[in-house]
Amino acid sequence: MLQIIELKEKNIVATKASGKLRKEDIEKIHPLIHAILDKGMKVRWYFEMENFTGWDLPGLWEDLKMDTAHAADYEKIAMVGDKKWQNWITQFMKPFTKAEIKYFNLEQKEEAKNWIESQ
Repeated sequence: MLQIIELKEKNIVATKASGKLRKEDIEKIHPLIHAILDKGMKVRWYFEMENFTGWDLPGLWEDLKMDTAHAADYEKIAMVGDKKWQNWITQFMKPFTKAEIKYFNLEQKEEAKNWIESQ
């Protein structure tokens, strides 16, 4: 499941993932990303993972398509999680985007939010 959560800045997409992400979860984000791009801004994504187990196959495919299509549209991505493999995902993503990507542990949520909002 992917829940949209609120952060103050107008170019930030903030989400919380739990369980397994499906194609429908990823599709929820498309309008948010396009609304930011339509304003001529780059996207900053706060992606929090708590009790997150990954993607089902259609969800993974949809996520990869979206990330590839918008590789140059992201400015910063804060990955917040509690598992070693989630840090590995962060490292894996780096060659596929021009965004600055950082991994934070769940205890560092506030630091991650400050970082994603900072210039």
